[in-house]
Amino acid sequence: MRLFKAKQCALSDIALSSSEHLAKGLSRRQFGLTAAAALAMPTALRAHEAPKITSKGTYDITVDRVRIDTGNFRKMGVGYNKSQIPTILRFKEGEEVTINVTNNLRESTSIHWHGLILPFQQDGVPGISFNGIAPGETFTYRFPIQQAGTYWFHSHSGFQEPDGAYGAIVIEPRDGERIRADRDYVVQLADKHPHPGSRIMRNLKMMPDYYNRSQRTLQTLIEDSRQDSLKAALKDRGMWGRMRMMPTDIEDVQGFTALINGRSTSQNWTGLFRPGEKIRLRIVNSSAMTYFDMRIPGLKMTVVQADGNDVKPVTVDELRVAVAETFDVIVQPRENKVYSIIAESMGRTALVRGTLSPREGYAGAVPPLRPKPLLTMADMSGMMGGMDMGDHVMQNVGGMQNMTGMDHSKMQGMDHSNMGAASAPAPQVMDHSGMAMSGEGDPFYAPGSGLTPKAYNGGKFLSYTDLRAARPLYRNRAPSRTIELRLTGNMERYIWSINDVKFDDADPIVLNYGERVRIRFINETMMAHPMHLHGMWSIVDTGQGARNPIKHTVSVQPGTTTDMEVEVDAPGQWAFHCHLSYHADGGMFRKVVVKGRPA
Repeated sequence: MRLFKAKQCALSDIALSSSEHLAKGLSRRQFGLTAAAALAMPTALRAHEAPKITSKGTYDITVDRVRIDTGNFRKMGVGYNKSQIPTILRFKEGEEVTINVTNNLRESTSIHWHGLILPFQQDGVPGISFNGIAPGETFTYRFPIQQAGTYWFHSHSGFQEPDGAYGAIVIEPRDGERIRADRDYVVQLADKHPHPGSRIMRNLKMMPDYYNRSQRTLQTLIEDSRQDSLKAALKDRGMWGRMRMMPTDIEDVQGFTALINGRSTSQNWTGLFRPGEKIRLRIVNSSAMTYFDMRIPGLKMTVVQADGNDVKPVTVDELRVAVAETFDVIVQPRENKVYSIIAESMGRTALVRGTLSPREGYAGAVPPLRPKPLLTMADMSGMMGGMDMGDHVMQNVGGMQNMTGMDHSKMQGMDHSNMGAASAPAPQVMDHSGMAMSGEGDPFYAPGSGLTPKAYNGGKFLSYTDLRAARPLYRNRAPSRTIELRLTGNMERYIWSINDVKFDDADPIVLNYGERVRIRFINETMMAHPMHLHGMWSIVDTGQGARNPIKHTVSVQPGTTTDMEVEVDAPGQWAFHCHLSYHADGGMFRKVVVKGRPA
């Protein structure tokens, strides 16, 4: 085993003279783009300090204070191996790895191997699976590699992850990739903010809309009046005002610089290719808070893997990557020209451009941000009893909007005796398979949601309903019970919770080894929540039975209900939380205890 660095073809192999470039379709303007910018790139961004490999299957990684330069601002942060460029580890399925992590910080640290199936003592969550790594100490992780695919790793201590402590993992299948490519690149996304994570959390607790730079103004009232009428615009303002909310509350934290592989648009991460080659892009969203919409204008993307698991190939024009999700896509640029890799935030407040190019020194075009979406009453429909807004609330039940104030605690057959989690035989829910091709919009968004995605060119946008497992991991069987998890919170106090209880006040969720459980997320907030269960796979119910996609992170949209099933096959203690950093810290977090073990 060895460290994997994204393949770079030798410049001499693809070097073209100016006349050759022009003959093959590159304009003189394209030929001259950004060569100076590439030469001016800070030295820290050119070199990637790799983990020291001490023996086969053994790695040494350091956790350091690093200076982060985004091209827009500089700040001190946390990184691995003295670099702001994410470390990329390459393992091989079936091997056993030893990773020595040395903490050079003045505070405790940890590394969680996101999405890897391993013994719970190696999972890297302080207070749940181990005590953390004290300053100056080295902790040795040892675990077998039981899977293949694209994953990532990050600190699970304080706000070190949003401050820069993250990297990528690429695991080669034992028998080689099912779909082969000529080149293989990691595209790791992040949202780097000039404020450290601890300061961001303090500001959000003080004023939840502190970072909302998209608040409505008199000018937007005038524009809305022209589009509808003054009466309609004032009525709309009144409704949102009574809820003490704004339709622009899509991203809690704005003002960040988006990065690809530790580089901003001006620093221009570039992947090289020869025309006609197949390129595998391993997209990883390591952001603290930001969902990204990904596209490569001029190229189709064929999705072949989701969260490390192979799926039946599906070709799309654009896809949304929730925080902590990974998607592998295959692209095949046939022309000898530059292509832009665009990652645009879901709230349309920032984007980053990377480049696919036949040679170094080029930069793709940077498009303007698309119009900002607005939340609608469909997105607020889950708030009856879930989001504590004072005198105005709404509710969502079973994936359908319900304005009657139904009390979940009185739902027939629901047993609330198990730590606030309702247990019962799985009731009927929305049939996602029946809507997948109905043209009624994405069934994983509330009908009429302002967040429902649309492709930049009017083409195909990826939905969970498009994902079909290439190989089922488990026998398809009925779950023995359903655990209902309402995603709740108090926006004015910036508290996030599950079943109205934040982590500090919650009992663990107890599962029994060998059972199959259905977990029902009811999102009673106006925010999307990427829910991550450690140690076990999450099988998203898309109505496809044994072919339901297998994931480690499930995005639950505002005003919706989303079901997943879990084969409880990992004894021990595990974390279960929203992967938005400040939501997890605000209380949307649980400990899961798996009782029993293999006979």
